[in-house]
Amino acid sequence: MIITGIEPRKKGLSALYIDGEFAVKLDTKTILENRIKIGQSVDDEQLHELIKKSDLQRAKDKALWLISYRDHSGKELEDKISRTCDREAAKGAVERMEELGLINDESFARRYASQLYNNKRLAKSAVIYKLYEKGIDKELALEIAEELEPECESQIYAVIEKKYKNVLGDEKGRKRAVAGLQRLGYRYSDIKRVLEQLGDEEIPLEDY
Repeated sequence: MIITGIEPRKKGLSALYIDGEFAVKLDTKTILENRIKIGQSVDDEQLHELIKKSDLQRAKDKALWLISYRDHSGKELEDKISRTCDREAAKGAVERMEELGLINDESFARRYASQLYNNKRLAKSAVIYKLYEKGIDKELALEIAEELEPECESQIYAVIEKKYKNVLGDEKGRKRAVAGLQRLGYRYSDIKRVLEQLGDEEIPLEDY
């Protein structure tokens, strides 16, 4: 097989023509680095290897673009890359980002858990679930969530102060506060205890 044409395309790609017919789009950087030229002979194995290199390069470029915007866990990054590249290339790109120290699941999990605790005021159970959603290993998610967990009552107080302090005077408002705190992952017993400390009347468990 003879390479008979190389034509630039959008998004850093080039069309490769073999024996006068379009064959595949490859990453232009890969073509240049491998010194692919018109008139060059190529067999199936060489073409397959070139495609793999191109896929990996595209995946690495995608990874760098994604992490330039915000932190990602390895699994989250791999899933996003695989939407436009094959899974093998996505895994290879993530491994390269890890080698370069650009992503680290433990560091990501600590930063993300801190945000969930301090900004969203989630309970530990909700933080663990969110970390797991991001692809963090369950044991690591539990370890970090427990290590960084603020005092439960102070978190509930903070949420009430910000969102519900003006609605606790009636039954409808109290139910709204309890429901909102439960959505953040807090147990009813902890919510009830804080409401009682605030001077609220005792709320029957069956009402919720």
